[in-house]
Amino acid sequence: MKIKIRDYDNVTVIELQGELDGDLAELLQNNVREMISRGKTHIVLDMNAVGFINSEGLEQLLLIRDNCQENNCQFRIAGLEENCAEILEITRLEKEFDCCTELTEAVKIVK
Repeated sequence: MKIKIRDYDNVTVIELQGELDGDLAELLQNNVREMISRGKTHIVLDMNAVGFINSEGLEQLLLIRDNCQENNCQFRIAGLEENCAEILEITRLEKEFDCCTELTEAVKIVK
């Protein structure tokens, strides 16, 4: 998996590419912790180029969500591919995340 981090005004976008699994999911979690410790309050995961999420990846997404909630940081997922959206639906986690179809939508809707 590749991770790119970009800022759009007051929103930090973490662009993921590849599969969200294992150690790479933990790397993502560590990146988000670092963003929060630096005072970022709006984080969007751009998952447009993620083709698969395994159970460890799902666990990390939940930990990221919880970490953001505990630190008053808004967290969104943008651009879920159909396969990943189905994985969230099958595991009944689709309602656990604030998901937007497009990245532009996710970075606009800041509370």
